[in-house]
Amino acid sequence: MEKREFLKAGAVSAVAAAAAAAAAAARAQGAPSYSWKMATSWPGGPLMEIGAKAFAQNLEFLSGGRMKIQVFPGGALGNALKVSETVKNGVAEMGHLWMGYDWGADPTVVLFGGYAGSFDTEKMLHWIYEDGGAQMQRQFRDEKFGVVSIPLFIRTAEVFLHSRKPVRTLADLKGLKLRTAGAWIEMSQELGASPVTTPGGEIYPALERGVIDATEWGTLWENISPGFYKVAKYLILPGIHQPTAPFELVINKDVWGKLSPADHKLIEETARLTTFDTWTRIGQEDAKALEFFRKAGNEIIDLSPEVQYAARRVAFKWADKTRAGNPWFDKVFKSQIAFEELWKDAPRYRNVQTEPIAKVLKELNIKA
Repeated sequence: MEKREFLKAGAVSAVAAAAAAAAAAARAQGAPSYSWKMATSWPGGPLMEIGAKAFAQNLEFLSGGRMKIQVFPGGALGNALKVSETVKNGVAEMGHLWMGYDWGADPTVVLFGGYAGSFDTEKMLHWIYEDGGAQMQRQFRDEKFGVVSIPLFIRTAEVFLHSRKPVRTLADLKGLKLRTAGAWIEMSQELGASPVTTPGGEIYPALERGVIDATEWGTLWENISPGFYKVAKYLILPGIHQPTAPFELVINKDVWGKLSPADHKLIEETARLTTFDTWTRIGQEDAKALEFFRKAGNEIIDLSPEVQYAARRVAFKWADKTRAGNPWFDKVFKSQIAFEELWKDAPRYRNVQTEPIAKVLKELNIKA
């Protein structure tokens, strides 16, 4: 990878500078070389290409070739939904996953990985990197799962559903067989749906055969490569179940413990740089992807406000119930509520009211 490709548009200069400084410090100390395996939950697509593989490429570049990672698709090194376990047991030194897959072991993971009660991605990035979220995530994963956790990759709001049936209202959700994961399994049941969980590679055939009526997966752009649009006519927006979706890098504790502080910093800053790149890349590609689905013959449906409001209320009821007897859940939930309260006036000073650009240009007789 050439330097100009690495420091492309979307890279955050301050993060890149920090990563470069960490790399220089490690080289100055005559740091050793490493070759690691990374387990993932992904059969392919953007999560693999601009997430796991991009991190591996960025780290190799910034380390001057000292750190090489071989990235494996979901299922190659163990259960695709149990990557943290694969890494803890030493089958792979590293892993890339959505934290919410471990919700059965401790539901606190969905607060870090995003759920129907989360704020949007811009706020989530601020909470993670400026309000102590990343530090809490590290402590929680270490204490409860025995792995080192670092944020890596983040989505904007997902598509709610690729569906074989139209879904607009709460009534349309009743009995709908949908594939999902994490806490949304429980929440969607309360809204009347019939959820199931399957690894990513099994979703398309299940949807094609009608084993499920609908699926959620990723954002507009990310959902092109799995091809759900070919077997499900309806595209349902917005992703009320997942207003944001941070992912994580997990590292075996013994492996991490043998690295120098400079190498720790290098890995952390490379993950941060890659995360910001995913945010800007997905945002841009999502804007293009909506037209792709229109041309593919999909019918695009906006969920009614009643569904959108109901989903967040169900999420907060679930969170309030779940934090009872779970100190970690309670701590993270309170932190996120306090952050949202801090940001409550942000639209007043961050958002400017604008008219649709096409309307303005037409009325002013301006050609683009």
